[in-house]
Amino acid sequence: MRTTPDALMLFAAGFGTRMGALTANRPKPLIPVAGKALIDHALDLARAAGMARVVANVHYFGDQVVRHLAGRDVLISDETEAILETGGGLRKALPLLGQGPVFTLNTDAVWNGPNVISTLRKQWDGARMSALLALIPAEKAVGHRGTGDFALDAEGRISRGGPYVYTGAQILNPAGIDTISEAAFSLNLLWDRMIAEGSAYGVLHQGGWCDVGRPESIPLAEAMLEWADG
Repeated sequence: MRTTPDALMLFAAGFGTRMGALTANRPKPLIPVAGKALIDHALDLARAAGMARVVANVHYFGDQVVRHLAGRDVLISDETEAILETGGGLRKALPLLGQGPVFTLNTDAVWNGPNVISTLRKQWDGARMSALLALIPAEKAVGHRGTGDFALDAEGRISRGGPYVYTGAQILNPAGIDTISEAAFSLNLLWDRMIAEGSAYGVLHQGGWCDVGRPESIPLAEAMLEWADG
């Protein structure tokens, strides 16, 4: 079993209901931002970080995602029969990802600055961590509505509530995921266990991040990317 993660899960199965008409005939991961599908922004991060194995789960208009990724060396975890949420989706994909800790990456956000996957890899310590979440201060979370998700203590452990927003990128050791009885469940269930055990940590992303969950976030993301390229 590996201790240094080299496999990544792309979450690409959601309905994208907050996108309204933009997802009436296509899945959210295929919505273009700055001339590139959202899932391609995420895949570019994975490739630049040298991921050995990438898996994407599919459900809503999953056939479109499969066609889009054809020939891209991405394995598909098919959730056509029933969407499984993040926790159930990860559990189903584990035979494709392999044993040991894995990266997971949401496909409804864009990043700039240091590669968030590389940042996570550098900070990962499997001897004391079960999860390492990439966070950003709430005031810098472009497109995000609401307050922060987590606080950080002096040693980098996370707790619920606080000034930092989860960016949708993490390393997670899925040990214990098979003990959850529900078929469809959120990774929040695992996080809560790990927080209680003191093995859930966070690291701050030192670049920009935009939550592309609503149509009005698309120009915000494009402006952020244009600024970074300039």
